[in-house]
Amino acid sequence: MTKDRLGFFLITGGSRGIGAACALRAARDWPVAFFYRQRTEEATQVVRAIERAGGTALAIQADIGDEDSLMRGFEALDKAGPLAVLVNNAGVTGGVSRVDTVSASALQEVYRVNVIGSFLAAREAVRRMSTRHGGQGGAIVNISSGASVLGSPNNWVHYAASKGAIDTMTIGLSKEVAAEGIRVNAVRPGLVDTEIQRGRSAEQLQKMISAIPLGRMGTVEEIAEVVVWLATPAAGYVTGCLLDARGGL
Repeated sequence: MTKDRLGFFLITGGSRGIGAACALRAARDWPVAFFYRQRTEEATQVVRAIERAGGTALAIQADIGDEDSLMRGFEALDKAGPLAVLVNNAGVTGGVSRVDTVSASALQEVYRVNVIGSFLAAREAVRRMSTRHGGQGGAIVNISSGASVLGSPNNWVHYAASKGAIDTMTIGLSKEVAAEGIRVNAVRPGLVDTEIQRGRSAEQLQKMISAIPLGRMGTVEEIAEVVVWLATPAAGYVTGCLLDARGGL
């Protein structure tokens, strides 16, 4: 099947980091759309990079944790074409803090974006892809985190817990829609060289890297390869999988 006959590969939070890398990688094989909340300049740069490489890209401004904004985003996508893949990537950390100092406002924002936003995006994807709703099937890939396994004490237990919710959602939703042509998996990245890590001191980073058996941070391109593979027919018998990409940690 040629690229122009495929549905869109949609990524939430696609203007930078892992999301942008997924967009660039997926554009080799699919028309790509991505949601972004504020970073218009970065979103435009991703679109231009994809188009320069001969791909198709659509940047849509949408806040996934706001249902009205999210629905407007999906309505814009519907005008462009059908949906084939959703990557639930958009997320926030809520800042570094211990549980005994975390604020209610930080918790609300983390769960609004990371959990509620991912659920709402998955809901809309299922409504469009499920054979139960007249769709042609598809794939959902959730971006979780190694934090859901390790807990991230003294950093962001609140963020780790939100990613634990994504792990649970992945398992449950995969079983719910397996007979409707949709595969649902999650990738749990470890320490990856993104903007999130650049706020750490060199000493902190080195300590974290020293605990990784592969001895280095991962790259966004490496995570994108795993994400895109899960969306391809090569992973056709894989669903409900929580795939760790964290250097052996």
